[in-house]
Amino acid sequence: MADSAPNILLIMADQLAPQFTGAYGHHVVKTPHMDALVACGVRFDNAYCNSPLCAPSRFSFMSGQLVTRIAAYDNAAEFPASVPTFAHYLKMMGYRTCLSGKMHFVGPDQLHGFEERVTTDIYPADYAWTPDWELADERIDKWYHNMDSVREAGVAATTFQIDYDEETAFFAKRKIFDYARERSGPFCLVASFIHPHDPYVARRDWWDLYDSNAVDLPKTALGHNEQDPFSRRLMDGIEASTIEVSEEQVRNARHAYYANTSYFDSKVGELVAAVEEASLLDETIIIVTADHGDMLGERGLWYKMNFFEHSARVPLIMAGPGIENRQVTNVCSLVDILPTLIDIADVERNAKPKLGQPIDGRSLWPLASGGSDDVDEAIGEYCAEMTAEPVFMIRRGKYKYIRCDSDPAILFDLEADPDELTNLASDPDHAEVSAAFAAEVATRWDSTKIRGDVIRTQKQRRAIHAAMEAGPLVSWDYNPPRDAAREYVRNHMDWTEVAAKTRFPPLKQ
Repeated sequence: MADSAPNILLIMADQLAPQFTGAYGHHVVKTPHMDALVACGVRFDNAYCNSPLCAPSRFSFMSGQLVTRIAAYDNAAEFPASVPTFAHYLKMMGYRTCLSGKMHFVGPDQLHGFEERVTTDIYPADYAWTPDWELADERIDKWYHNMDSVREAGVAATTFQIDYDEETAFFAKRKIFDYARERSGPFCLVASFIHPHDPYVARRDWWDLYDSNAVDLPKTALGHNEQDPFSRRLMDGIEASTIEVSEEQVRNARHAYYANTSYFDSKVGELVAAVEEASLLDETIIIVTADHGDMLGERGLWYKMNFFEHSARVPLIMAGPGIENRQVTNVCSLVDILPTLIDIADVERNAKPKLGQPIDGRSLWPLASGGSDDVDEAIGEYCAEMTAEPVFMIRRGKYKYIRCDSDPAILFDLEADPDELTNLASDPDHAEVSAAFAAEVATRWDSTKIRGDVIRTQKQRRAIHAAMEAGPLVSWDYNPPRDAAREYVRNHMDWTEVAAKTRFPPLKQ
């Protein structure tokens, strides 16, 4: 580690399963820029999200807390302004903090510790997307996933997602050079992209990276009657149980997803190149991750919202000063990012800020820097659509245990059964393991209480949203402040001074 606190560039994808990246060994998908980071940094091979849905996952990631601790239940759950985030703590440690791109903050606070946001968000900041656990089987067609993304997969010149990611990358690169010109202390820049999230539509140049015949089909296909009860509800919710898709449509969806993964990877390359051109590479730690994965047809499921490996696992790659080149097999999760960033910033090892709330994660810095860690677990909670009861996951060592009060328990041995085809929860040879996990779930969570709280907050949010829709629009959506009269060259400025100030590297005097 350098003597001074390093800069942090954290790059986040949306819905990127590590299994579908070259960086994690996929034989088709091209991710050369992530590969390059793996070649000089650390790759965490068993990293998980803490909730397989965008907003809850991101709120856990930002706060280091599980979703039931902060009531971050679904994509319309408010992220309270009173919850400290890693952006708050890094500011306390002298960091400049900036967000470019998506974080799916819900509520009137759209900063959550970032001193600056340079883009708006891509999804609404209000309570419109609130599920109803008292009508759990009712689809909300306006915003629920369905199979259209699979059936309509293909090529387009542009989409709202491409527009957004181009803007995210542009402002992130410009901010990197702003920091290089200002030299005003270490920075933490989060650049968060929407790809490869569905709809599965790619630009022709990325689509043409792949031969359709080389795009692999799902390894495991399960019909509706072969699924566990929760997976059947998922199939019903996304209409996969009633709308058939052809092999060609499945292949097209995966083709576009692979193309958009390469597109995201190109943005990783652009940002790393900007850091290098700004002469900051040797003093910047680069982290690449995602909020959750995508089933992409595996097990007959699509998108996320479950704790199977393709949905719940995320990529986690770190490179930069002080980081060893290694692969780490310890199980970890996104709540571990906050304490890890604090450790990265705490160069002197005695300047950590006092935590405003307890956190659920542990620092991954010892593992990233070549040390060891006895902890080998991740905890997951899901409290959103397609269920009427909370769903819990414990991944510890080789075992994964999934429990929902309305469904039979699920236990997998991921070393012996990486495709998760054999449920060992009722297997006599695993009775002791299963009973221990069941007891732990009962001790760790009060499912009945959580369900009551979820329904209570859903009713609150639906009432407030109805009121917001009844009168003139008052939006919480973030509008980045911008004063064109102070940008580039204006009459109150000396253009030669502006030219000198904005040029990088500066002219030698």
